[in-house]
Amino acid sequence: MAIVKAEKTPARAAPLSERSLIGWLHKNIFSSSFNTILSIVTLYVIYITVNEVWHWGFADAVWFADSRRQCFEISTDGACWAGVIGWMDSIFYGRYPRDELWRINLGGLLVVLWMVPLWLPRVKAKVFIGLSTVFLYPFLAGYLFSGGGKGVFMQVMVTLAIVCLMGNTLHSVISLIKGISLPEFLIRAFGKSTAPEKTQHYLLLGILFCSFVAVYYWQSSWQVEAVSWTKWGGLFLTLVVSGIGIASALPGGIILALGRRSNLPFIRVVSIGFIELFRSVPLITVLFMATTMFPLFMPEGFVLNKLVQVIIAVCLFNACYMAETVRAGLQAIPKGQFEGAHSIGLGYWQTMGAVIMPQALKHMIPNIVGSFIGLFKDTTLVSIIGLFDILGVLRAVGKDVTWLGLHIEPLVFGALLFFLICFAMSKYSRHLEVKFSTGLKNMTPNKRNKS
Repeated sequence: MAIVKAEKTPARAAPLSERSLIGWLHKNIFSSSFNTILSIVTLYVIYITVNEVWHWGFADAVWFADSRRQCFEISTDGACWAGVIGWMDSIFYGRYPRDELWRINLGGLLVVLWMVPLWLPRVKAKVFIGLSTVFLYPFLAGYLFSGGGKGVFMQVMVTLAIVCLMGNTLHSVISLIKGISLPEFLIRAFGKSTAPEKTQHYLLLGILFCSFVAVYYWQSSWQVEAVSWTKWGGLFLTLVVSGIGIASALPGGIILALGRRSNLPFIRVVSIGFIELFRSVPLITVLFMATTMFPLFMPEGFVLNKLVQVIIAVCLFNACYMAETVRAGLQAIPKGQFEGAHSIGLGYWQTMGAVIMPQALKHMIPNIVGSFIGLFKDTTLVSIIGLFDILGVLRAVGKDVTWLGLHIEPLVFGALLFFLICFAMSKYSRHLEVKFSTGLKNMTPNKRNKS
C-alpha cells in the first residue's frame, strides 16, 4: 500500500507594506526592552489624556444652558461651552454695536476680495495688488470701521482705495477669462492697439481720472455712523492691530535694513540706533511708553487716541525685528550678484529691487512668517494697557454674573483659535518655501546631472 505524503504548503508571505510597517515598528518603537516599556507607557499616557479630554470637552460637555449653575445641574464633569457660545459675538467683535456688525463683516470680505488675485496663477501685476492692499485698504477699512465725518484727505484716500479695488477685481476677472491685463483690454476695447504708446498712456490716465471723479462724488455723500475706538474689541481688534503691524513690518524692516547697510554715516548711525533701541526693550515697555510718555512730547492740542498709539508702537517694534531678518537675508546673497547687476548698468535701487531683494526674500520666508506669528500672539499684551482685545474678552467671561467662575473653557477656546490661525500661517509659509525654492532638491535628475 503506497503511502502518499502530504506536501507542506509554504506559509504565505506578508505583503510588502505590512512587512515595512513591522520593520519600522521594530526599529523605532520596540528595538529594545527599554524602548518597548517607554513606548507602552507613552501610549498609555496618550490614551488617558485623549480619553479625559474627550469626556470633558465633548461627551460630558454642556452646550446649551442659561447660566453656569444650570451647567452644573446638567453635568458636573464636563465643560460648560454654553458660556462661550453665549459670549461668541463679544469674543469676535468686542463691544462693537450689534446693529453695525455688517461693517466689520464687509471689511473682512473686502480684504479677501482684494487679496484673492494674489493666489490666482493667471493674474499678473501681483506686486501692485499687494502694495495697494498694504497702503490703500487701511484707509477704506478704517473709515468703514470708525465712521463719522470725512475730511478731504480721507475722501481722496477712500476714493483711491475703491477705484483700486474695482480695478484689481476687473483685472483679475479679465486675466482669468481673456488672459490679458486690464490696461490691454481697455486699449483693445477703445480700438487703440496700434496707436502710439504715448496715446495709450493718455487713454488709460483719462479712464483713471474719470473713474476717480465718479467714485469721489459717489462716496462724498456716503456716511456711516461713528463708532468710538473704545468699543472695538475681541478678535476684531486683535486682527486690526496685528494686521496693520504685519503689513507695515516688512516694508519698514526693508527700509531700516537698507539704512543700516548704507554708506552714508548719518543714515547708518540713525538706523542702527533706532533698531537697537527698540530691540533692547520688551514690547510691553514700548506699549507703556507709547500710551503714557508719547503724548507728553506732542504739541499742545495734538491728540492721538490710545489705539493709534498702540498701533504705531507695534509697527515700529516689529519693523526693527524685521530689519535684522532682512539684513541676514541680504548678507546671504553672494557678492557676485551685486557685481553682475552693476556690470549690466543697473543702479543701486534697480539692483536691490530686481536682483537682490527677490532672492533674499526667498531665504527669509521662514523667519518672516515666524516673526508674523510672534507678532500676532504678542498683540494680546494690549489688554494690559486697557484695550479690550480677545484676551480681555475671554477673561471677562468668567467675571460675568451669569457665568461667574467660568475661566477654563474661554481660555481653551481662545487657545484653539490662536492655534488654528498660527497653524494656517505656518502651513502657508511652507507652501511659499516649496513654491519659490530654487535649490537642487527640487530639480529633476536630468537637471541635477547637467548642473
